[in-house]
Amino acid sequence: MGLHAQIPLGEPVTAQAAHVAVRGLTRIFPGANGRPPLQALGPLDLDLAPGEFFSVVGPSGCGKSTLLDILAGLSPASAGSVTFEGKPVADTVPDGVGVVFQEDSSFPWLSVFDNAAFGLRRLKTPEAQLRPRVEEALALIGLSDFASAFPAQLSGGMRQRVCIARTLVMRPRLILLDEPFGALDQQTKLLMGDELLRLWRETGATILLITHSLDEAALLSDRIGVMSARPGRFIDVIETGWARDRDSRLAADPGFGAITARIWRQLREESLKAMRAAP
Repeated sequence: MGLHAQIPLGEPVTAQAAHVAVRGLTRIFPGANGRPPLQALGPLDLDLAPGEFFSVVGPSGCGKSTLLDILAGLSPASAGSVTFEGKPVADTVPDGVGVVFQEDSSFPWLSVFDNAAFGLRRLKTPEAQLRPRVEEALALIGLSDFASAFPAQLSGGMRQRVCIARTLVMRPRLILLDEPFGALDQQTKLLMGDELLRLWRETGATILLITHSLDEAALLSDRIGVMSARPGRFIDVIETGWARDRDSRLAADPGFGAITARIWRQLREESLKAMRAAP
């Protein structure tokens, strides 16, 4: 998995340098049973630099997952535009984009190796090319010794690593993560976060993470986008200032508490708005 070029994250991202560029993005869902249409998202703008780790936090129902679905080409925008590597994102997952969801999507009837190989086999990749790529992905994710095991024999954290391996084997340049560790306990989340950071450094991929966890966002990210209550817009973008070679030991850094406090000051008000607006 070759590294790709990166730009200093402290500098503004220009339209030419942006790996992902979002402009005026809006998503409106049609009303049902005589109700008016629901504006779930936007308008919002976002630029992601190549190799950046960007997290999105916001109150429930603010459109975080809707944003990810649009970036992945899984859901249409009502207005605005999204480009990946300068090309418009349409209604299919673009080449070079990998998506990992919260739900355990491993196939219980397939071994770990065959789970990871699933996408390549659908593309009819020759076995001579497939095997080293799968072995490389399993080594990166720490599952080489479990290649012949089945998901039922693994812990929840290990099954989620299988899903990540299935994405990594496709060598994505942009990885979209929707609460991938949401079902795990806090200690496992921290360790999985360390694994994710290591993979991010080794692959050079751009990552966008959707999360409800303020700690997760503060530990993992170069920048954090804080969203408002519905319709979701970015009300703050926080630069963490962390070194690229970081891990969960940052939780003891005084700056970690300052970042989570800044996020919570804004999220508390937005979450209260969301609760009051709920039917």
